[in-house]
Amino acid sequence: MIIAIASGKGGTGKTTVAVNLAVALERPVRLLDCDVEEPNAHVFLAPGGDACESVGVPVPVVDEARCTACGACAEICQYNAIVSLKTKPLVFPELCHGCGGCALVCPEGAVTEEAHEVGVIETGRAGPVAFVQGRLNVGEPMSPPLIRAVKRHVRPDAINLLDCPPGTACPMIAAVRGADVVLLVTEPTPFGLHDLGLAVETVRLLGLPLGVVVNRVGVGDDRVHRYCRAEGVPVLMEIPDDRRIAEAYSRGELAIDAVPALGPAFVRLFEAVAERLGAQPAGEP
Repeated sequence: MIIAIASGKGGTGKTTVAVNLAVALERPVRLLDCDVEEPNAHVFLAPGGDACESVGVPVPVVDEARCTACGACAEICQYNAIVSLKTKPLVFPELCHGCGGCALVCPEGAVTEEAHEVGVIETGRAGPVAFVQGRLNVGEPMSPPLIRAVKRHVRPDAINLLDCPPGTACPMIAAVRGADVVLLVTEPTPFGLHDLGLAVETVRLLGLPLGVVVNRVGVGDDRVHRYCRAEGVPVLMEIPDDRRIAEAYSRGELAIDAVPALGPAFVRLFEAVAERLGAQPAGEP
């Protein structure tokens, strides 16, 4: 089972839901932090036994001695990562998506590829939670290649929780694509409602089942709930606006430790998701 935990905007509580759900289940779980630009799930889990691996994207290298400046490589590149204005090509590694098209079309075989590191993947364990996170290198403009590398650690026979990047742009889509269900975390505020609508539309375009978790219930009004009823989107959990949760978060502690009643609520959230999918997931991470 793959549960993607996403949101239309940052700060709604995605990571709060992801880490507390992982720990509350008290069973083998895989938690993958796909928010590679700002990973923070490790703050709450403190996983031990960390291992690290580099992730690279193949980028073109031009042999100028063989290049005839025909421009075929520039014509095929849809991302302007290689440019040839009747001159030897200029390569911009930061724009390259690693498709390999330029090397395939070069009639002189002047274009080869070498790995350009975009980030690292770190793994560890916190009790029954197997933890994986990506960390994008500073200055890298594209996170989807690293997100896809993190998702290669998904185990189909396990419970996989994906802490996704916020928003509805390419990073979020790369993270939620292929999930069994998407949990959208929102808050009962005008901004929360607006961005929830964008996220619901995005997930529906991807054809994925979804449900909503409303965080900080009590700070706003009922417009989020009315929207969900009108759109037929189930609200699977409500998290109250409780100062104890905020204080625990500021200390890097779990909400279920600060408010023990939340533990069973997160278990019920998982059971509701499993029931909707008709699944009884099990397995070792």
